[in-house]
Amino acid sequence: MKKGLAFVVLVCAPAWASIGSSAAPQDATAVSQQQRNKAVARRVFEEIFNQGRFQVADEIYARDFVNHGLHRDASLAEDQAAARWEKQALPDLKMTVDLMVAEGDLVTVVWRAQGTNTAAASPLPATGVKVELKGITVWRIVDGRIREEWSSFDLLRVVRQFVDQLKWWLIGLFCAVVVLLWGAATWVRNLRRAPLPAKG
Repeated sequence: MKKGLAFVVLVCAPAWASIGSSAAPQDATAVSQQQRNKAVARRVFEEIFNQGRFQVADEIYARDFVNHGLHRDASLAEDQAAARWEKQALPDLKMTVDLMVAEGDLVTVVWRAQGTNTAAASPLPATGVKVELKGITVWRIVDGRIREEWSSFDLLRVVRQFVDQLKWWLIGLFCAVVVLLWGAATWVRNLRRAPLPAKG
């Protein structure tokens, strides 16, 4: 019995080894491709958003890149214009990766953005408001370049942060507008009541 088992092991061992070794390179290739895709994703955060090196977009994104928005798609030019605006409004913008997962040609990133609105970016004046935002982005990366993007984040939270930090300024502005409107209305009313000069 022991000899028969030893014979089976000796005969089958090379076949099992060849099966295991042929599967390993494919798995290693898939893993290394996913690592390369993650490296491309990291460049977006580190080089474009954190360092403001927008020229590297030509190395990172495919020419036919599409950002799939909630209501409409955006081209690479539109996507990068938005990134430039964000960096202009928040010069100290810092984006960090909380979680990154890659599978196939998709990379999913949970990210956090922090910055201070210390520079004007039309129509937004410099307000000094500190902004913190969390979001998630899924990229499809083919041949080392990002071809598609799906992102989601809470824009209402950003608006709330502006309102919370500027509420007294906004209340003061509202009061000034009310006083000006009241003054203008009073002036117009007084003009209407004033007697017309008598004709000689």
